[in-house]
Order: sequence, then structure tokens, then C-alpha cells
Amino acid sequence: GDARARARRARRARRAVARWILGRPPRRRGARDRHRGRAQRRGAARRGRRRARGGGGGGGGRGGDDDASGRREDHWRSLRLFSSNDYLGLSSHPAVRAAASDASLRHGCGPRSSPLVAGYTREHRELETALAALKKTEECALFPSGYAANCGVLQTLADGADVTIFSDALNHASIVDGCRLASRTSGAKVVTYAHCDVDDLERKMNETTRCDGGGGGHRGGGRRGGRRNVVVTDSIFSMDGDFAPIRALVALKTRHPGTLLIVDEAHATLVCGATGGGAVEACGVDEMNGLGAGVDVHVGTLSKAFGSHGGFVACRRDVKRLLVSRARSQVYSTALPAPCVAAASAALRVGAGEGEGDALRRKLWRHVRTVDDALRGGGGGGGGDRTHLDHARAGFLPPPPLDGGSGSGGVGPGVVRSPIVPVPCGVGADRGGEAAALATATRLLRAGIHAPAIRPPTVPRGSSRVRVTLSAAHSDEDVAALVAALRAAGAGGRGASAAL
Repeated sequence: GDARARARRARRARRAVARWILGRPPRRRGARDRHRGRAQRRGAARRGRRRARGGGGGGGGRGGDDDASGRREDHWRSLRLFSSNDYLGLSSHPAVRAAASDASLRHGCGPRSSPLVAGYTREHRELETALAALKKTEECALFPSGYAANCGVLQTLADGADVTIFSDALNHASIVDGCRLASRTSGAKVVTYAHCDVDDLERKMNETTRCDGGGGGHRGGGRRGGRRNVVVTDSIFSMDGDFAPIRALVALKTRHPGTLLIVDEAHATLVCGATGGGAVEACGVDEMNGLGAGVDVHVGTLSKAFGSHGGFVACRRDVKRLLVSRARSQVYSTALPAPCVAAASAALRVGAGEGEGDALRRKLWRHVRTVDDALRGGGGGGGGDRTHLDHARAGFLPPPPLDGGSGSGGVGPGVVRSPIVPVPCGVGADRGGEAAALATATRLLRAGIHAPAIRPPTVPRGSSRVRVTLSAAHSDEDVAALVAALRAAGAGGRGASAAL
């Protein structure tokens, strides 16, 4: 008898677990409870049918919505999203949505093959041509993502043990992994230089040259023997929001012939520059050094300011020929889906140039100024530097202190350099701690602001922060709510900013 009872209890437990996994309400013993469960399921089915007919049941406000399994979700509420990289709000622009929808109706996802086999279409070629024109380069190659673009470029161009890659200490993980891939597959040497410190970079380049003896050219630029150098950096750093000293890097390149300069413009394309060409365009490097002479390879993404998906590499024609045949992250990946290509092309038409794109950039940088004023206490500061900063932002330029020279370009508390706003958290021994960052993010969330805490390993230990990103899609009221929430969390003004 005891054995049969235990078996019955075990069967009931297994059935209860199975029903829980399937999302069904637990079986109840009483007739009234069974009736209540059936009524709930019938009500959920009726609401699902109404939603299918377009009769309501949205998930916007707090409470009252049911998921697909019939379980009620009472915790939904509207939030202001200050965590997206959609800097110009183009992901929901009518022209971008219409282009993606039309491409989907006409082509579905397009040919599902790698670009070298059958995945390359006329639409892919038109997007590449437009991106090359934006970056003022001879050619452009599409990649499945910005991550894949960085890995493919570094693995292909740093293709031997005679190559040294010099990488900024705070470069994006995709660059770090690309360096590791090049080191493992071809034996390239990787040297990390201090963040935005051109003096440290040149010192390490000179040390490497002395140790290995001689210089030399680079693939695509004349290989004359000796060691080859590759310098790679973000233009806007994704966690600190500061700018690389691009002009100083180009000047360094001219002092070291044969050096290849790769700049990842993921967060700067369509955000900086008079036509949205990025921080390189904003610095006027191409105008100073001739077409393509300043920066050899521009890496970008279509998933941030473009509001679509994918990556690209703008470069010389001979470099593209090498990439499309040897960059494994492109050769062995399926081509971008047709709706993504169409959306990116439409976003480029809207975001580049002096029309609507110019207006969106001006609105975005006005938001940057508003938040900067709030974190500075509304009184500005910096005298002449602030005047230059305002002038730079009016022309969508990197701030002059980070646009040349050397030394650390890190963002201090209460200083906003770009649409990426790192909010340091904690005081004293807790400053930069994970718990302080989580507490600040929670206070912002309670105020209706979604800005998550960024913790190790994304950022170094002891530098946890809340990462805020601004967008032209934000209204002035949205930014005012953000400023109020930051001040309530202790981020307003010079004195309060130190409390975070």
C-alpha cells in the first residue's frame, strides 16, 4: 500500500511539472477550482482571438496583458529607452520601414547563400557603392555584422608573423577578438597602448622597430621587407563615449611609412561629420591628406545609427579584393537579408547629406549639450575650451581636446563628449563598484528610465557605470526626464556628480 501511494504521488508530481513546463495551470482538486481554471483558459483564448482580429489587448500600460500561454503579466509599463544605439531614430523611420517591408514582399529574405556563391545581389552592390561614397573610399565590402567585419579585417590584413598590431587599451571586444584571431592564425604580434595616448603608441612602435630591425611596407601599399605595423582604434569608444585622437594618429602614420591605420566608426557613422561620414570626416583628415590617404580602412556597422543590421568595411579596391576572398567571417557567412540591405540603403539616403539627416544630427547634438550642461551644473565651464566644444558640436566635430594631441582622453564625471554618456557610480571605496552601478540603474528604472548598469567584463573592474545613450528620437521632454532622474540619483551639478 505504501509503495502504491508513493507511486501515485510521484505520478502526480511528474504531471504537475509537465503542466508547469507547458505553461498550463496546475490541476486543482475541487470542482469550483477546476471550473475557475477552465474559465481562465477560455478568457485567455477569447482575448487571443480578439487580438488576432485587431480588437485590442496591447501590451503597453501596466497590467492586464496575457502571454501566449495564458499567464497574466501584470508588470509591463512604458519606459523611456536610453540604452539603444539607434542614434538618429532611423530604425522606425517611415522610409526605412517601407523599404524593408517592400523588399520583404518582393524578395523575402533574398538568396540564402554566401556572397561569393549566390548571395550577392544588385541591392548589395548599390549599398556598397553608397557607403564607399559616404566614406570617400574606392570600395566597400558588406559583412554580416560589425563584429564579423573587425574579425575579418584583422585576420586578413595582419597575415603573418612579421606584423605587429597596435590596439588601443579600450577598443571594442570585436577588435580585441580580431587581434587574438590574427595572433593565433598567423602569429601576428599584438601590442596594447594606453588609451588615446599617441605618445605611448609611438614609443612602443619605436621599441618594436628597434627590437626587430627595420620598417617596411604593407600588403596593398608596397611590401619592402621588415616588420609591418597595423594601428587599430575605435573612433568613438563604446563605453566611455570619448573620441580617438584621429588627426594625431594620421600624423603618426606619416612618420612611420608602411603603417596601416584601421578605424572602427561604428558609433560615429551618420552621427559625426557634415554629411554623416563619421569622426574621420569631421576631423577633415581626408581633405588634408588626399582621398583615402589618412585612414586606410574604415570599419562600420549598419545596426546603430543606420537602424538596420550588418557591417561593412570601406577601403581601397585592392584591399576589398583581398577581403572578399580571404576574410573568413565574410566568405563563410550567408549574405545580409534583402530587407536589411533595403533598410540600410533607405537609412543612408535619409541620414546622409544636408537635408533631414542634418536636422536629425543637430537635434541629437542638442540633446548632448543639454545633458552636458546638466552634469556640469548648468553653468558651463572651461572658458575657451567650452567655446571650441560648442563650435565643434555645431559642426558635428569631435571636441578639439580629443581631436589631436595625446594623453588620456577618458571622460570625467560631469563631462559629456558624445551621445554615449557614462555615468560613474558610487562614492569613496564604493566608486565604480558593481553594487553602486546596479543601485543607480534601479533608481533610474523606478523613474521610468531604462539605462542599464555596465559591469565587468564589459568594462574594467572598478569602473562599473550606468551607460546612457542619446538619440534624435528622444523628445526634449524625454531628455528633461532623464536629466531630472540623473539629478535625483545624484548626478546633477559639479558637487552632485562626484556623488555617483
